[in-house]
Amino acid sequence: MRVETRQLGRSGLFVPVLSLGTGTFGGKGALFKEWGDTDVQAATRLVDICLEAGLNFFDSADIYSAGIAEEVLGGAIAGRRDQVLISTKATFRAGSGYNDVGSSRLHLIRSVEASLKRLGTDYIDLFHLHGFDAKTPVEEVLNTLDDLIRAGKIRYVGCSNFSGWHLMKSLAYAQAYNLPRYISHQAYYSLVGREYEWELMPLGLDQGVGCMVWSPLGWGRLTGKIRRGQPLPETSRLHRAADPGPQVDDNYLYKVVDALDEIAQETGKTVPQIALNWLLQRPGVANVIIGARNEQQLRDNLGAIGWHLTEDQVARLDAASEVPKIYPYWHQAHFSERNPFPVG
Repeated sequence: MRVETRQLGRSGLFVPVLSLGTGTFGGKGALFKEWGDTDVQAATRLVDICLEAGLNFFDSADIYSAGIAEEVLGGAIAGRRDQVLISTKATFRAGSGYNDVGSSRLHLIRSVEASLKRLGTDYIDLFHLHGFDAKTPVEEVLNTLDDLIRAGKIRYVGCSNFSGWHLMKSLAYAQAYNLPRYISHQAYYSLVGREYEWELMPLGLDQGVGCMVWSPLGWGRLTGKIRRGQPLPETSRLHRAADPGPQVDDNYLYKVVDALDEIAQETGKTVPQIALNWLLQRPGVANVIIGARNEQQLRDNLGAIGWHLTEDQVARLDAASEVPKIYPYWHQAHFSERNPFPVG
């Protein structure tokens, strides 16, 4: 099977439709311990499986397990750096000092240098700002990223968790002053979290910013292990890690899970495979970041590619997961003749 690749935004970079996230690597800290504690040996095996399947894209961040995730990834790809694409992120607090946070020139340069050391590499293929820093001027941020590109330390830049105006302001400044454009936006998007479609999806399509989806299984809710009338599985991270993530009404969740179960019976695919495949058919989605605690989870997630849901199945999932739009999106929907939404 030849793995599908997609162009990432308005750039010359092509990426596989799935990438492996490293949030499960390391296991340091209360939040990341709930995600997983994969060490270098286990991570090396996961990387092996990905490369055998034709997936060579790996995503990390400086705050994942306080940098240990990058160290584990660096160990897992040692000796084969030329075979892989690496994405990592910075902006969130990474130390106790008053300059150990944000997108200032000082913090970004320090962060990139530290990530390069932990990853054991000379360059980062795709560097994302993990969040928008309203206290640092956009021109300082973009000029710093330009300097890092010119120094050969990063190749492409993207952002994550931006609002629409955050992203558009940055793109406008980049265009006006011939500075690096964000080619990707790492955003939360799932069958139980479709707010991305209201503002960020149309913006990405209009401006050529590819979507890299994080937490595509709704913060662990679409694993196929959560059912109506049943307690959470003992191993679910939702026991202790639900609060920092997206909040989902139980009745709404079960409605979506019921639709997934129905289509799982029709297709012979698992619930996670169907949820991931649905995302890969959404406009503007270039890549979906999958996570895996072990080989079984990884292989199951890899089963999301190489086939497509039918139009009818997509429509049923759309209907089950639809929620009322907030203003101004419900108002704009009445003017679809001249202001069309990219999806239903």
